[in-house]
Amino acid sequence: MFSSLFSTSAPVDPQAPNFFPVAAGVPANELFGELQPADTEWLCAGGFTTETQTFYLNTGDSKTIMCQVIHSAVGLWYPQIQFNCKVHDTKTGQHIWKSIHVNNFVTPPPGLDKRSSKADEFSITHKSHPDNTDFPESYTIRANLGQDMQISLELKRYSGVPGFKVGKGPKGGYSYFGTDPTKPDGFVIHRFWPRLLAEGHFVHNGKAEVVEGPGMFVHAIQGMRPNLVASAWNFVHFQSPALGGVSAIQMEFKTIDQYGKRGAGSGYVVVNVGSLVVGNKLVAVTAETIWPNEDPSPGEAAVKSKVVHLKPENDPDTGYNKPNEISFEWKGTSLVPDAPGDITASQLAGLGSVAEPRGLVEKVDVLAEIPYVVKMAVSYVAGTKPYIYQWFNPATLKITGPEALAAGLSQGVEVEGMLYNEATFISL
Repeated sequence: MFSSLFSTSAPVDPQAPNFFPVAAGVPANELFGELQPADTEWLCAGGFTTETQTFYLNTGDSKTIMCQVIHSAVGLWYPQIQFNCKVHDTKTGQHIWKSIHVNNFVTPPPGLDKRSSKADEFSITHKSHPDNTDFPESYTIRANLGQDMQISLELKRYSGVPGFKVGKGPKGGYSYFGTDPTKPDGFVIHRFWPRLLAEGHFVHNGKAEVVEGPGMFVHAIQGMRPNLVASAWNFVHFQSPALGGVSAIQMEFKTIDQYGKRGAGSGYVVVNVGSLVVGNKLVAVTAETIWPNEDPSPGEAAVKSKVVHLKPENDPDTGYNKPNEISFEWKGTSLVPDAPGDITASQLAGLGSVAEPRGLVEKVDVLAEIPYVVKMAVSYVAGTKPYIYQWFNPATLKITGPEALAAGLSQGVEVEGMLYNEATFISL
């Protein structure tokens, strides 16, 4: 009240746009922004900023593996830093989950830049290999997560699959919340390596298991309280050895009602970014924004990047309507100069029912996983009930594109591989 009485600034139109999605104003043929070294450096901001580095791996022997570092300020004097690791084997039923609070976190470690970090319990080291024509850069993860779990992995980026963000320049990858993008209320950033090769091992209860297979990496930052960023998230990560190496990924979030094209009450905007890799080459970057009460695809859109939940069923464990199927769709302009044209892909994930799930890794009660000190310090958890559904299944990706990319692609090719996907519900 007092600020409005004494302020000399013009009042903001209550129906002015207060959300600016990452692809706003970016032409279809300019969505690809190649990552620069600074793009994946740790920001380590204060306030209510949550930052993650996450590596997802699909091994050739039925395992899905996730390694993640979370730097969470959440208004505390000192940030909380967690190292999470999950291993799930669909054949044996083996399920390992480790989440530890780390001590003496440092970035950059001596002699390295801020793409690397270390703590007493782990190190993640970024390395450049300018003379390696196959793998020009890599991350090495070493972690001791207790007497029962140790990890040693090298994650190498294929030379034909550069890291990307949506949009070029230092602000590529940003979605902004608030009426002024130059002074936003908050922001969300995503930067990706969509296909990498993982090699190494982990030791569980004294038994070493070899790890080898494709994966991806995402560096994400939420510069805002999580309950204000989104009401829901979707994530899809598909990898296949077919056609010389295929990857299809998407990251999607839906804003809360407070943020939209016409101010508070016009929200629930869906923002999706994705990519396609064929023949171990990044062939398309996709992005789509769906505004409430607007036709999401007038005519034949040049770019599509979309997740649709199908056959919803109420899950009494969580209170949410869990999808029994999810469809994923990609369409973009080829990034390969000698293979011009459009590239499309689609996938239907059958997830089973609540009573008979298919490929369900876990239903994660997020509040149960938050460290006690964080949970007590953040008031935003009140009124939210975040759950993450995680699935890992064999799946088929249908791809159509220029024949120059792969034989038969102009007529459409069905690619068999492994699909890891998540659906996150934050508020009822």
